[in-house]
Amino acid sequence: MSLPNPTRPADTGVEGLPHTTDEAGPQPFDPHDWKSVRAQFLLSPDLAHLSNFYLASNPTPVRDAITKYRKAFDEDPHSFLDDNMFGREEDMLWRTVCAEAAEYVGGRADEIALTTSTTMGLALTYNGLRLKPGQEILTTTHEFYPHHEAIRLATERWGATMRAISLYESSPDFSVDEAVARIRAAIRPHTRVFGVAWVHSNTGVRLPISRVADVIADLNRDRDEEDRVLLVVDGVHGFGVADEDVASMGCDFFSAGTHKWILGPRGTGIMWAKPENWALLQPTIPSLMSKETSAAWRQDRRPAGPTEASWISPGGFAAYEHQWATAEAFRFVRRIGRKRIQDRIAELNGQIKEGLAGMDHVTLHTPLDPEVSAGIVTFDVEGYAPRDVAKILRENRVIANATPYGVPHVRLSAGIVNFPEEVDLALRVIRSLKGAGA
Repeated sequence: MSLPNPTRPADTGVEGLPHTTDEAGPQPFDPHDWKSVRAQFLLSPDLAHLSNFYLASNPTPVRDAITKYRKAFDEDPHSFLDDNMFGREEDMLWRTVCAEAAEYVGGRADEIALTTSTTMGLALTYNGLRLKPGQEILTTTHEFYPHHEAIRLATERWGATMRAISLYESSPDFSVDEAVARIRAAIRPHTRVFGVAWVHSNTGVRLPISRVADVIADLNRDRDEEDRVLLVVDGVHGFGVADEDVASMGCDFFSAGTHKWILGPRGTGIMWAKPENWALLQPTIPSLMSKETSAAWRQDRRPAGPTEASWISPGGFAAYEHQWATAEAFRFVRRIGRKRIQDRIAELNGQIKEGLAGMDHVTLHTPLDPEVSAGIVTFDVEGYAPRDVAKILRENRVIANATPYGVPHVRLSAGIVNFPEEVDLALRVIRSLKGAGA
């Protein structure tokens, strides 16, 4: 089913959007003007890009940095890598990325490890925790596949167990008090880790991590240090959306890709933990960012001291032009402002939710309250499979998708590259499906 858009001729862009290409020449960037923000991206103006949760288009400063670093590598790969990866401490570009990430999370550069994705960060965390046989990792039934799988593989390695609980029965009616009560009741004496997503990508529910951390801290008061419950957070769909300092939320380990809401290069991510928590991890992959571990190898001894963040950053030559350009992504979103970004995402996704809530052929799964939701909206349309709804939206120039869970839903996600006109287009298409399904 393909529906015409009455607002514009078929061969022009979505009405109201700036048409930006590299050929148009560089445009002055005004971080306080949403059209200027959109103009920093090469997104096709013929489409309403409402899948911002997926993989980011990179803004101009990030693209320029990638191009600059790639050119330098192509001209002299040995010298450029040697000078910026293995030379003087102050010249190491990965340290710049860590510093920018630390500024964003409200922590310190030595608390940051660099990864390629949320998945890698979770795997390095769970695989590195020295669990004892019989200890348990508690998680929820709402997690995405890589989180559950990282836990499963780690528990099999260490002889530990895995258990999942539900935090709610009805996601639109999500209750923070009920969720934290369920967490408190589910933690047992042998529970060593509670692993949870900040934002659930099948429902759009956002957990208040600080409330969860308070519950765990209270339970830990009666536990020995080696048995305290550790809070591990899959933070990717809150990181870059919520105006919160990760370092102040109370979690022990935090993992997030930076190629989604941070708008960074593809194949980039971070982990954050305090030094005392990094000390709990056993490195999984040899690092090229740790002087101590490489010095120990040369001197034929074990590394001295506890594990540090740099020991966890996986080695092997990487796509350094992408890794190092991530610093520009953090600078870009900071120029716009974390609070301003949060408010814009809440405004546009609120428009989506309110529009869907008024359609009696639509079942909305995401809470209307912006305090317990973020940049993901999921729903079902009566008479249609979620994948078919996403296909119809695509035929009408709206990029959406169906969630890849056992019980899938249609998913829309507005970000700072979007405008109300695009949301209106998506809502018109969905409204037209009333009574038309099989």
